[in-house]
Amino acid sequence: MILDAHTHVWPHWPYRPDVPDSGTRGRAENLLLEMDRAGVDAALVVNARIDNAADNNEYGAEVAAEHPGRLLQVADIDSRFGPDYHRPGAADRLRATIERFRPVGVSHYLEPVNDGWLLSDEGLAFWAVAEEARLVVTLAAPPIWYDDLREVARRFPGVVLIANHLAVVTLHPDGVDAALKLVLDHDDVPNLLVKVSGYYYGHDRPWDYPYLDRLPIVRAFYESWGPARMVWASDWPSLLPHHSYVQALRVLDHADFLSADDLAAIRGGNLESILRERGVL
Repeated sequence: MILDAHTHVWPHWPYRPDVPDSGTRGRAENLLLEMDRAGVDAALVVNARIDNAADNNEYGAEVAAEHPGRLLQVADIDSRFGPDYHRPGAADRLRATIERFRPVGVSHYLEPVNDGWLLSDEGLAFWAVAEEARLVVTLAAPPIWYDDLREVARRFPGVVLIANHLAVVTLHPDGVDAALKLVLDHDDVPNLLVKVSGYYYGHDRPWDYPYLDRLPIVRAFYESWGPARMVWASDWPSLLPHHSYVQALRVLDHADFLSADDLAAIRGGNLESILRERGVL
């Protein structure tokens, strides 16, 4: 199977500047069309209740129910752009989210400043609920959070943590090399994975496909974390100003350090194993 680890869908286009087809551009039907054309079997739909998208969890649940086994909901929980960010009661809100939406996983967007929440009493209670539910948790986590994320992964081996977009090392204020020193480890936390996506973030030429200057970052993860801890993602529809959905899938063809087996694992095999273990596929 080919599985996409990071997509969004929107009933109304949330980004600025606006687009003339704001009522349709981000809808699930367009994502499914791109998946069909590219031969992608299923995708995680990562909800994010950003500006003008307070109903994104509801829409994610709706399209997941309409396309079972094809679109798999990852519900937004307490992300930095919402009022509940690291407010007391996160474990109870997670239980309520699980009960209401029955998602495959949850998505949490963290601030650039590490406030210590992941390993606080509140955070540990949250992770205990996530482990009990065997959730996949996707995280927009700047590099400053990775010491704490590794500790979470060790304490809660039943939770799969997946970092967004090459761990957003391309947005680190001190540069990519400094970011990688904070992020990379040596295979001691097999349940902490990274999405291979988002090459254009922080790029001065975000249209410069196939991003040959970003492939060394992919190689750094490959050599440190190994291919079993990497999953391909498109970042649809955020990719649209920069390249096509098919190009998102094929960019790793230019990574000559990856074998055919590595590519198969990254493009779907790793995520398929995780989801099958949880009875999702």
